Amino acid sequence: MNIFNLFCNKSSMSLVAPVKGRVIDLSEIHDEVFAGRMAGDGVAIDATGDVAVSPCDGIIFMIFKTNQAFGVQTDNGVDILVHIGIDTVQLNGEGFIRLCKEKTKVKAGIPIIKIQRDLVFKNDKSFITPVLITNMNAVKNLDPKIGIDCIAGETVIMTFKKS
Repeated sequence: MNIFNLFCNKSSMSLVAPVKGRVIDLSEIHDEVFAGRMAGDGVAIDATGDVAVSPCDGIIFMIFKTNQAFGVQTDNGVDILVHIGIDTVQLNGEGFIRLCKEKTKVKAGIPIIKIQRDLVFKNDKSFITPVLITNMNAVKNLDPKIGIDCIAGETVIMTFKKS
């Protein structure tokens, strides 16, 4: 059974970690857009892994052309954005390999992006990975799991209730 389904009912949902690492509060990110929750609310992961997976069941509705970010829409309309690293868009795709196509139906834990850590690291980019709900009007009672170590596709990092 998929871990996402273990924590999902009609009114509440959970997201699993899209990358291995340590969960931190968005306010700890040195980026005004993410720290100020202008792109959405959620958590960030100080990533140590080299594969980004889907944090939930849904449809991959978007993968940035530079492959450092992707969006998943849950079956009940919640939009999740996973942005691998800070300022990684400046790498123009270098260091990120797409493993999935847009419009693909996925389960939580399915690999989406392979991270070539050595290429990202040599360009002095942060591996901090925001995981955001971008349509916050669709949810209430966000419960992030700050301060935990997480395993991609396994550890629940955030639960929330549908509006």
